[in-house]
Amino acid sequence: MSELTGKVAIVTGASKGIGAAIAKHLAAAGASVVVNYASSHVDADKVVAEIAAKGGKAIAVQGDVAKSADIKRIFEKTKANYGRLDILVNNAGVYSFMPLEYVTEAEFHREFDINVLGMILMIQEAVKHFGPQGGSVINLTSVVSANALPNSVIYSATKAAIDSLTRVLGAELGAKKIRVNAIAPGLTATEGVAAMGETAKQFEAAIIPQTPLGRIGEADDIARVAVFLASDQSAWITGERIVASGGLR
Repeated sequence: MSELTGKVAIVTGASKGIGAAIAKHLAAAGASVVVNYASSHVDADKVVAEIAAKGGKAIAVQGDVAKSADIKRIFEKTKANYGRLDILVNNAGVYSFMPLEYVTEAEFHREFDINVLGMILMIQEAVKHFGPQGGSVINLTSVVSANALPNSVIYSATKAAIDSLTRVLGAELGAKKIRVNAIAPGLTATEGVAAMGETAKQFEAAIIPQTPLGRIGEADDIARVAVFLASDQSAWITGERIVASGGLR
């Protein structure tokens, strides 16, 4: 594939999981990729090395998306290395599942600062760097923004906020040729899900029987949708939420 040749993409939270898969697929499609990470430089370097080994271009850039100074540095390094920006994938996110009685102010602000505020600030900065040709913004949301999942009140609320900001900014930024769309994965096999241990197994056992395609997702399943939204193949799509869940509703 070469539909993204000459394009430059930033992928946040790209050191592992869905973000890493998206970074690799964008690079395979021809884009130069900025692999953003918050703390795991070893994992980010592995992603960059895998991309380079297949003939792609990528750099790793540390930055906390909830901090304006870090965001500016991410974009400055992107410009210094590649000179332009065409694609922003807002994948960075955190979660913690708990009953309502255990919700704290600190956890609320942690999830909203990274999942929502960070996304808004990244898009705000990206608008300054997209050229006259516009750009594509891809936000990672979740099926739980619309499906009631007990013990996920903060996380689900952040994802519902992402759905809303995607629609609003799709309308607001269209005049600048900037498209804003969201991907809503179902349960997807990642390092983070594996770390949940028995809870992840319970989720999987409950979800697979409800999923027409009979399995949970793989990170590559989501990455392929991201490539489509990043490319001109989706040039007439903005403000949309694309569910990638194997048919789970």
